[in-house]
Amino acid sequence: MSNNYCIIMAGGIGSRFWPMSRNNFPKQFIDILGTGKSLLQQTYDRFTGICPKENIFIVTNESYVEHVQNQLPGMNPNQILAEPQRRNTAPCVAYAAFKIFSLNPKANMVVAPSDHIINDEAGFTEAIAKALAFTEKNDSLLTLGIQPNRPDTGYGYIQFNEDEVTEKFKISKVKTFTEKPNLEMAKFFLKSGDFLWNAGIFVWNAEAILNAFRNNLPEMYSIFEEGKGLYNTHEEIEFIRKAYTQCTNISIDYGIMEKAKNVYVLSAEFGWSDLGTWRSLYEHVPHDENSNAVVGNVMMENSSGCIINVSKDRLAVVQGLHDFIVVQSENVLLICRKDDEQLVRTMVNDVRLKKGEKFV
Repeated sequence: MSNNYCIIMAGGIGSRFWPMSRNNFPKQFIDILGTGKSLLQQTYDRFTGICPKENIFIVTNESYVEHVQNQLPGMNPNQILAEPQRRNTAPCVAYAAFKIFSLNPKANMVVAPSDHIINDEAGFTEAIAKALAFTEKNDSLLTLGIQPNRPDTGYGYIQFNEDEVTEKFKISKVKTFTEKPNLEMAKFFLKSGDFLWNAGIFVWNAEAILNAFRNNLPEMYSIFEEGKGLYNTHEEIEFIRKAYTQCTNISIDYGIMEKAKNVYVLSAEFGWSDLGTWRSLYEHVPHDENSNAVVGNVMMENSSGCIINVSKDRLAVVQGLHDFIVVQSENVLLICRKDDEQLVRTMVNDVRLKKGEKFV
């Protein structure tokens, strides 16, 4: 267990969860489900049973470091990796991998987003344990795949090779990755039986992921390799600020996982949701007799299938709406059809251009 490490990615803006998720306080720091803990705190607690607390690292934007310190007050400052610029997930993983490798070349690590919901904690811990056992002994890049139960167009999909399944761990070789498909394609994936939802949770040993960067993103590898000897010293921060100015904006999925030859997927079920959109939150909030998911001080009249979230110091009276999203947060009120929730990110960009940063 001492070789097990966890990297929690907590630098995103969460624009699809606007207007609750804002640039200065994004969704990972919010207690969205009313549990008394933010999504980041829940994620951190989840991994304390998988690796020692001193082996949990948070990668976040420089502007969010204070939020992390406030929500995880016992964490050593060296465990908080501050990104000076947003460059997607590949630089984030490269930074953390080089830093952890300098601490422990035998490190076996999990990389996970900070904003997922896991309903079956025991099932999740068991799946991660199986994944870590596999990557400890194999030169492999492992991702977790979720058994789909509906043709969801909001998730990426992983096709696995049924002829190369490791039965002991239900691990199989990855055949293809597909970004969010249209509905017709999603229905085909579900029917075929050899596709999984891409959970965006990765497991590998330090040597394997650094080799993957060397082979598939050599320029990025060279940028971070120059910092050898500086990681975990007082010179690390200044080096990282310079390194990020040279990094391309690219995801770990596109830059590494879709190109590498040694990619595997572990099929799992543990009540997972990436909580990426308001519609995904709908599945995790209690419904009234008309299938409305309501949070806050709300009166519903002749309305059904709605997601309503308003602050407790306001009263919202909603009449005659069906399958709508209504969210009030600070100085913004959003009213949007549930079927159009994928447009929220576009709305945020429009608001920024037309109304200014104070609303995003």
